Amino acid sequence: MDVWSSLMDGFATALTPMNFMYAVIGVILGTAVGVLPGLGPAMTVALLLPVTYALEPTSAFIMFAGIYYGGMYGGSTTSILLNTPGESSSVVTAIEGNKMAKAGRAAQALATAAIGSFVAGTIGTALLAVCAPIVVKFAVSLGAPSYFAIMVLALLAVTAVLGSSRLRGFASLGLGLAIGLVGMDSVTGQRRLTFGQPLLADGLDIVVVAVAIFAVGEALWVAAHLRRTPLHAIPVGQPWMGKSDWKRSWKPWLRGTAFGFPFGALPAGGAEIPTFLSYVTEKRLSKHPEEFGNGAIEGVAGPEAANNAAAAGTLTPMLALGLPTNATAAVMLAAFTSYGIQPGPQLFTSQGPLVWALIASLFIGNFLLLIINLPLAPMWAKLLQLPRPYLYAGILFFATLGAYSVNLQSFDLVILLVLGALGFMMRRFGLPVLPLILGVILGPRIEGQLRKTLQLSAGDPAGLLGEPIAVGIYVIIGLILLWPFAYRLFRRNRPVPAPAGGAAPLASEPLDAVHSKQDAFSPDQKERT
Repeated sequence: MDVWSSLMDGFATALTPMNFMYAVIGVILGTAVGVLPGLGPAMTVALLLPVTYALEPTSAFIMFAGIYYGGMYGGSTTSILLNTPGESSSVVTAIEGNKMAKAGRAAQALATAAIGSFVAGTIGTALLAVCAPIVVKFAVSLGAPSYFAIMVLALLAVTAVLGSSRLRGFASLGLGLAIGLVGMDSVTGQRRLTFGQPLLADGLDIVVVAVAIFAVGEALWVAAHLRRTPLHAIPVGQPWMGKSDWKRSWKPWLRGTAFGFPFGALPAGGAEIPTFLSYVTEKRLSKHPEEFGNGAIEGVAGPEAANNAAAAGTLTPMLALGLPTNATAAVMLAAFTSYGIQPGPQLFTSQGPLVWALIASLFIGNFLLLIINLPLAPMWAKLLQLPRPYLYAGILFFATLGAYSVNLQSFDLVILLVLGALGFMMRRFGLPVLPLILGVILGPRIEGQLRKTLQLSAGDPAGLLGEPIAVGIYVIIGLILLWPFAYRLFRRNRPVPAPAGGAAPLASEPLDAVHSKQDAFSPDQKERT
């Protein structure tokens, strides 16, 4: 009943004329930027973050929620019409969605993506409203050792599963922690990594960092690989679904939601795993398996629902614990930090009206996306014909304008340029950007919890193991770090099964021929062989 009454108060705040207007603006802006090729929800939110900076906090986060869900919807449009996923979680949607579009069923693909996003987003937001207070009650009982261990787990888990190698992931995390150390020590007052520059004494503004790494870095990277030939989007009519499409889509929507929300709420979950699991499940359960790979509507409905349910799931640890689990949540956490609001167990107590207005606005934004974007789908398709040089020049212009508007200091533009170049180089060498952002945001908080833990234990490192939950988390951290080595050792020592029926080692040659060739080698050649 407390959740219900708080949610109703949130709706009363979110449905005031001014806040509702900001929700509509956020949905349209988020979709317009998110639908453009190469721009995912994280970059959309980072680019438009300075737009909300001058607003009152509640209005800003209501607009921000619309940008968040609008960016998610826009990414699916690009995947279906251009086969250009805005982020990794949209890759699975592009597999079948683009095939449907090429087969003349772009309208049906966009419709099942939009309605599936609405269904999954609504159920996911309802679960968020129910689960977040429960997580808060649990988190309030945790001491500094357990909270420190949870934040370390979130950092390492996200870092270990991203990128082409763990080394690159931890290198990105190290860069983020180093950037987070810039400024004045909160306890001793000593300046760290300021290089004698007084303007760095207060640290780097997280808004400038997020805009530089996501928007500027991504724009430079994509612009460096621009194709001179214009993009040709597949024409689309008014999105609609026939009776058979509804029949084949509603179960994948629900199954995708069941996959997406739990994985989104995990520290290392994200949306990539549930979208892939949803796709595999629908392929196995489908009555039309021969259509998969050629444009199966289930392959769009399920993954897109999983993607949006995971988006709602990521807000649970972000609001209740202050732990972002994907890039978009990390930028959203940066928005809280820019307003001086600290997400975590005390957020529902200290900023209760704002939090419940934000959750209510997620329901509103989700509904607005459905009723606004289905009729506007042909317009979004025409937006894809915008010349890409103009597009990325505009992105850099607005990113520069937004970064300058934060503190009205030209020094921030230098920081924007330096960190934007860093973001470009990270993409060039395959370093994931999410660990860097998490390091910048969580680094100072982890340092604070570590100091508090050591103060409580009079400097004894054993105090880090002072609570049973902390010990259990460190065991999980050990398993995460050691599992790849143990798995590699197991595969190396596993005996290779003999070929069935006594087949020869080389299928194309008899065994005698193989031995005769080996006998012809010199001893040195035999050893190398």
